[in-house]
Amino acid sequence: MRKSGILMHISSLPSQYGIGKLGIEAYRFVDFLDECQVGLWQILPLSPTSYGDSPYQSFSAFAGNPYFIDFELLENDGLLHRTEYSNIQWEKSSDTIDYDFLYNNVYEVLRKAYSRFTPAQEYKLFEMISRDWLDDYALFMSLKFHYNGAAWYEWPKNIAMYENEAVDYAKKLLADEIKFHKFIQFCFYRQWKQLKTYANEKGIKIIGDIPIYVSHDSVEVWKMPELFLLDETKTPIAVAGCPPDCFSPTGQLWGNPLYNWKYHYRTDFDWWIKRLKNASEIYDIIRIDHFRGFESYYCIPYGNETAEVGIWQKGPDAELFRKAESVLGKLNVIAENLGFITPEVQRMLDKTGYPGMKVVEFGFSDSENEYLPHNFDTTECYSYTGTHDNDTLTGWYKSLDTESLEFCREYLNVKYDREIPDAMLRLVWSGISEAAIAQFQDFIGAGTEARMNIPSTLSGNWTYRAQKTDFTKELKDKILKLNILYNRCSKPIVKKERIENNEQTNISDRFKIRT
Repeated sequence: MRKSGILMHISSLPSQYGIGKLGIEAYRFVDFLDECQVGLWQILPLSPTSYGDSPYQSFSAFAGNPYFIDFELLENDGLLHRTEYSNIQWEKSSDTIDYDFLYNNVYEVLRKAYSRFTPAQEYKLFEMISRDWLDDYALFMSLKFHYNGAAWYEWPKNIAMYENEAVDYAKKLLADEIKFHKFIQFCFYRQWKQLKTYANEKGIKIIGDIPIYVSHDSVEVWKMPELFLLDETKTPIAVAGCPPDCFSPTGQLWGNPLYNWKYHYRTDFDWWIKRLKNASEIYDIIRIDHFRGFESYYCIPYGNETAEVGIWQKGPDAELFRKAESVLGKLNVIAENLGFITPEVQRMLDKTGYPGMKVVEFGFSDSENEYLPHNFDTTECYSYTGTHDNDTLTGWYKSLDTESLEFCREYLNVKYDREIPDAMLRLVWSGISEAAIAQFQDFIGAGTEARMNIPSTLSGNWTYRAQKTDFTKELKDKILKLNILYNRCSKPIVKKERIENNEQTNISDRFKIRT
């Protein structure tokens, strides 16, 4: 069945509290997707963000982002009073995220909610099913707050090296703080489960994202150093990234520790299977970032300031996923197969059978470019105008060189440059791929100022926010007409009048959320 999707991270949803949350605006966005007959909602990793605010650099591979917890839902649960969060300054501007405001205020509000929380059966069940990661994460975050946000490798040596006596003492000293961070995760996962259920009931599937790597400053590296290529002081031997290419002359230096794949083989990929199991439970479809890194990965000596010097090393290939599926059953995975794709990487993709990605913004060099839809060799792929790492369509076409822009106009059969964004949407929607996806920014014609991320830059990213006024009837009709025209509706269309008459259940009645 042909499908369509919109890429919109939780952080980018409208909100009066500085960042998108799991409350009423998220439910309204689900209703908007349903009215547009969009069957896929793609988001970025839900993990708590660390330095640089990137969802791809997280304190944990399993925990949820506290910033997304909705205060109004906590008020409905009797845990907050409105004045405890409504009188706080959350932003300088409604169209961008100021992470300093969030860091300085979110946890204080959540502490007020925690002070009124009484654990019941639902919480105890959450503790039980999350025991593989929850205790370690709560201790890690408690220590991080205790040491004023310092990275774990800046803590006193005995606790940084996870010496049992020091850890046992910390657990006693920070017992209540540990319970607080468990409470935060309970609130996050409870609200996320309710939102996902609401989306699924409307026939909308969530595409979630898991980064291939974890952050150096993460509970996994601190608690389980055996998973990674580290020396005896838990310092990385080499780090992850990508070699130089036409987009990045010095390459991309991500800085994440690399995996000790020999250890993962010896343990039958136990940690990875737990990670994939968790992802398959919180998402409907899993997009795995930098999928080619499982075939071979680029190693950059630790301490290098660029990715210009490095070597390729062999990864676990399809064996990891063969083993995972023998335990978990068939996984619903999208392989992010962008970048330097060798015949060996293609063979790994063929073995897994997972659909890959086609980013059409990459296609406008010549008529033989593999990212142009007339060159797609399979319907089993997900095609994108661009991803979170690309410029918006408006920003993209304005950055093209003269030759590429001329080819773009000719290929899209448009006379004026301003027609390019809508023509690109039609191109992707009309293609043969099983799913067509675009960033929300592309539908509203937003410029470069709305770009989500510029790879290899450390500031100014991950701050885009949509506005309530963006969700107009004209926009809904525009997307719905695309889905009808190119047979990508999430449900059968009975009457064309649904374009004008698409009434929905009042979500404020169903969820008792203030409007």
